[in-house]
Amino acid sequence: MEFRPSASVGPLGLALAAALVAFIPGSPQAEPAPAPSGHYIADPAHTSLVWRIGHFGLSHYTARLTAVTAELDWDQEQPSLSKLTVAIDPMSTRTEFPFPEVENFDEKIGTHPDFLAGQPITFVSRSIKQTGEDVGFIRGDLTFRGETHPMTLKVRYNGSMAEHPMEKVAKLGFSATGVVKRSDWGLDFAIPALSDEVELVIESEFMPPRT
Repeated sequence: MEFRPSASVGPLGLALAAALVAFIPGSPQAEPAPAPSGHYIADPAHTSLVWRIGHFGLSHYTARLTAVTAELDWDQEQPSLSKLTVAIDPMSTRTEFPFPEVENFDEKIGTHPDFLAGQPITFVSRSIKQTGEDVGFIRGDLTFRGETHPMTLKVRYNGSMAEHPMEKVAKLGFSATGVVKRSDWGLDFAIPALSDEVELVIESEFMPPRT
């Protein structure tokens, strides 16, 4: 299908025609230029961290940590030279516990010595290994409950653009998964009723710092 505007079509009509062509299946579209190398921060509106823990073998209790900040020193030409640092507030735990009149479960998970103990959570990358065109591993140091141990994230690079069509800034997007063996950090409460392994599912978009 080819769209041919008439000579009488004005600027608004041309813009609408371009938008129409963009939505026609199979229409050629220019590949967006990639985001350049530089310093980026996680976009809080498009970043999420979900954790899951086995509950008596019956289900996986699922919750979130909502106060996640991250900084990425991105090397477009050699991604393995990039650097990532992450900081998480344990008080941002959101469990969707349905009985707040009985217990503030979010606060308990964030502050109780048997859980996150109210201490900051950080991750600092030490190496990045690309294993495929858009996938790889980030190995680094995870600190929580006052202890630091190695941790590996499996990461997928979802793509980037030099200028987001709506936000008008450079953006990069990543998905990541990881597993924390909580007993390594001295968090052995209720094992094995609550699984030792905690699964992490992370989604994030990065953008330049706001000026």
